[in-house]
Amino acid sequence: MTVLGWRSAIRDAAWMTRARARAYRDILLLAPLLSIGIWIVLSQGGIDPLGKPIGTDFVSFWTASQVALRGSFADAYNIDLHWSAQRALFPDADPGYEAFFYPPVFLLLCLNLALLPYFWSLACWLGVTGFACWRALRALAPAIATPLTFLAFPAVYLNAMFGQNGYLSTALYAGAVVALDRRPVLAGLCLGGLVYKPHLLVLVPVALIAARRWATLAVTAITAIGLCLLSALCLGLEVWRGFLANTHLARATLEQELVGAAKMQSVFAAAQLYGAPPSVAYAAQILSAIAVAAVLARLAWTHRSGIALGVGMLTATLLTTPFLLGYDLMLLAIPLLWVLSEARARGFLPWEKTVLMAGFMLPMISSTVARYLMMPLAPLVIASLFAVVARRVSRDC
Repeated sequence: MTVLGWRSAIRDAAWMTRARARAYRDILLLAPLLSIGIWIVLSQGGIDPLGKPIGTDFVSFWTASQVALRGSFADAYNIDLHWSAQRALFPDADPGYEAFFYPPVFLLLCLNLALLPYFWSLACWLGVTGFACWRALRALAPAIATPLTFLAFPAVYLNAMFGQNGYLSTALYAGAVVALDRRPVLAGLCLGGLVYKPHLLVLVPVALIAARRWATLAVTAITAIGLCLLSALCLGLEVWRGFLANTHLARATLEQELVGAAKMQSVFAAAQLYGAPPSVAYAAQILSAIAVAAVLARLAWTHRSGIALGVGMLTATLLTTPFLLGYDLMLLAIPLLWVLSEARARGFLPWEKTVLMAGFMLPMISSTVARYLMMPLAPLVIASLFAVVARRVSRDC
């Protein structure tokens, strides 16, 4: 094949027909299911072959609930008590600590998790949040977000393996995107609910102010503040003091690569992967945030579609926050579905198929490629997806 032929194959990806896409989807559906089945069979006593508890990060949520219910609510932020509870739950597992750096709003949500045995609680958590996630995505793209397509997305399994909250974040964001035009109050309630993960809200004021979406902005702020006040009322101010006292540890986790730059998916982590000190990594992240915020503000000012606004806002956010892990890539389902829906209705633009394929596969390969090949793919792929979204929005302005 000639150079022009290769370029056309990548730019237009005419070879990726709908039939082939379904075939690849089925492969991606079966392969993870088989792998997870083998992984569970090889696990003993709830501990996987790597020595980690099944649902690794969920240990943090469940034990935070446990220590809070056994003592005072503020004990969830007592690292010694929290770690002791984790070691007692899985005494034969890897002794690594699963931190709980979430605001008390999230503690209020998961407070009762320990009322069920660990594995039953994990199953309920993933089942309820996963179903909510699928339903919200289904509302965004009914013809595309089928159960099979949802289950084929690699981020679904990544979130399930860690027992994380990517389903919940995606459900709230997708709900806001769908509701922005016709139900602005509901959109604000969904966005305000994301205060449990405040770094995902950083560009919401920029987008909503530029778009003059005053009702949604007001409800978002009221909901976020209300949930914080509710958590203080129900759990006490000591809980907030405990949370704030641990914020320096959360920052150290990021800056000292305690999680690992290869596991992170942000611009900040990409700079760290190449040996940049925290100051340089922060500078790269800030420049990225300023650039995408400027583009987002311009799009929000000139475009009327709430769905397009929400999709752009989310994709830009993923390039803005320094703390972004693999399970957070579940949020990519929103721009992927929207672009695909637009392309099916109006035709694919150059490079769209390739970017969509890269975005779909990213959760499966990102950390592995970063760890072994020193190539941080996530910022590049997400930036490409943001460019695709911005072009789609601009064409409709």
